Amino acid sequence: MTPLVEMRNISLRFGGNQALDNVSVNLYPGEVVGLLGHNGAGKSTLIKVLSGAYRADSGQIWVNGQEVQIRTPQDAQAQGIETIYQTLALADNLDAVANVFLGREKVRGVRLDEDIMELEARKTLDRLRVKIPSLRLPVAQMSGGQRQTVAIGRAIYFKARCLIMDEPTAALGPEETQKVHQLIKALKAEGVGIFLISHDLHDVFDLADRITVMKNGRLVGTVYTQDVTHDDVLGMIIGGVMPKNARPADQPAPRA
Repeated sequence: MTPLVEMRNISLRFGGNQALDNVSVNLYPGEVVGLLGHNGAGKSTLIKVLSGAYRADSGQIWVNGQEVQIRTPQDAQAQGIETIYQTLALADNLDAVANVFLGREKVRGVRLDEDIMELEARKTLDRLRVKIPSLRLPVAQMSGGQRQTVAIGRAIYFKARCLIMDEPTAALGPEETQKVHQLIKALKAEGVGIFLISHDLHDVFDLADRITVMKNGRLVGTVYTQDVTHDDVLGMIIGGVMPKNARPADQPAPRA
């Protein structure tokens, strides 16, 4: 299979700090790759290179087998790469419709086409099967899970093929966490590839097909989730040590 996204030998320095040192990761259609590491490991920096927030000093990014240049978030979006940050980047005073189309509004003549935006937002959010009482409710009045749904809806409406999710369940209770898990599994089934950044190993083991661990700006390695235990992964995060019996995991995990 051709990777949906491949980052090859990515390096980035901030002054005297080597934030990323020759890091290579990949993602295939319809899989979740958990991206783990302690604070400062480089995982968020790596994702910001992919999302166009940072520009790497060296390295390559390939999408669907073609090398691409990602210099801005707009470049990433044009390649079908969407990012849902932990803060969700929602405008709290605006409703769900306005947030789905934020910065990419539909217009008719010189006016916003409110009717078509509401219709399209409703179709998209209905597809995610999460109940939102009113699309015209300011998102500040929504629950954490509903807000996460709006952020995911915005990404998939604009045809995301690679979705980057940064701590998607960090602020959610057990019931809403389970709903987000169901959304992620549904997106996988549709062929969307997901990079999942999380500190919650239970989330990662429940959702990820492969796990990539970084430490001090370097790649420790990538393993198949089914091959490792929580202790194995903690050893990678804390000690930077690959599990002895882990298979090379540069290809997607075998399906059961």
